[in-house]
Amino acid sequence: MTSAISSGPARIRSGPTVGLLALTITAFAFGTTEFVIVGLLPRIAGTLGVSIPVAGFLVSGYALGVVIGAPLLTLVTARLPRKAFLVALVILFLACTVLCAAAPWYWLLLVARIGGALAHGAFFGVATVVATTLVPESRKGTAIAVVFTGLTVATVLGVPLGTALGEATDWRMTFWAVTLLGVIGLAGIVTLVPRQERTGTASVRGELAAFGNRRLWLALATAAFGHAGLFAALTYVNPILTGVTGFAAGDISLLLVVVGAGMLVGNLVSGRIADRRPAASVVATLACLLAVLVVAGWAFQSPVTAIAALFGVGAAGFGTVAPLQRRILDEAGDGGRLASAANVSALNVGNMLGSLLGGVAISAGFGLVSPFWVGAALTGAGLLLAVFAIGGSR
Repeated sequence: MTSAISSGPARIRSGPTVGLLALTITAFAFGTTEFVIVGLLPRIAGTLGVSIPVAGFLVSGYALGVVIGAPLLTLVTARLPRKAFLVALVILFLACTVLCAAAPWYWLLLVARIGGALAHGAFFGVATVVATTLVPESRKGTAIAVVFTGLTVATVLGVPLGTALGEATDWRMTFWAVTLLGVIGLAGIVTLVPRQERTGTASVRGELAAFGNRRLWLALATAAFGHAGLFAALTYVNPILTGVTGFAAGDISLLLVVVGAGMLVGNLVSGRIADRRPAASVVATLACLLAVLVVAGWAFQSPVTAIAALFGVGAAGFGTVAPLQRRILDEAGDGGRLASAANVSALNVGNMLGSLLGGVAISAGFGLVSPFWVGAALTGAGLLLAVFAIGGSR
């Protein structure tokens, strides 16, 4: 599945931790850029003279760029060595982030956001593949989780700090700060990640060949439906906390840190589980998310149980990521780079599907907590797909 590293096994053992750290720092920069825009929207709209709904395209446009960019950039650069591809993606991301910081017009900012999103999706696809080459076979799940830790820490620290910086100074300063983080990550990748050799199947045909595997398609569908359940709930957690649980609007930022802390814990724990039982971990984590979503609808009636439910939703939701990503890589074989990128797209398709259907349920009059039931149904569908796929492979 993974390519050899040119300097041999000794190079792999010499410092995988620092190589993973470089990937994680860069992932933190990507994650902060993606999510911090939500807290900065009012200031950006005011500065550039657009309405809040129009400024909202900076969020949805980024998500669409991730979905498209992950497989597209990965496919057209199939013959490029993995490390060179990583470096190119981070350079593209840095250029777009600088353009975001300097953009004098809204449309230029939107184009820069979409450009950065194209790099975002492809980065997480190839970074997880590279991460698995830095560790023994038995620790692949942990390596994937470590890379995604950058994304989870971005939600806990990067987003609130970036928002606070933008509020205290100017929203452009947040993008300059992310640029600095990206430069640090790029320097780490260049110096600490071993050079990756191309394999004989490193071509468009070789990458596409993996998609002849029916189980790979089932794994991608599992990821999309399973993750859709998480975002059906998370998208509307703000109005649920204020309209159902009774928290004040000023409490929301601190409560979202609880969600982020849960994501961090769930991500790291599930990585270890994925190492020990790769296939079973997919079923176990999806079943855990399903149970949490079912219980959360009642838990949000009380402030104390709501806080516990927030942590549980974050932990169970992001606990699915490493097992799902490892499952994709195991099924893809030598076509792992494109399949890994396709999984990033599948997760984001799930995000959009969950958000859409959760909103439909509220609009239909089923109540503010109805997104939890929608999420449970979506994750349940993902769980059934996982059981069917794993049972069929056996």
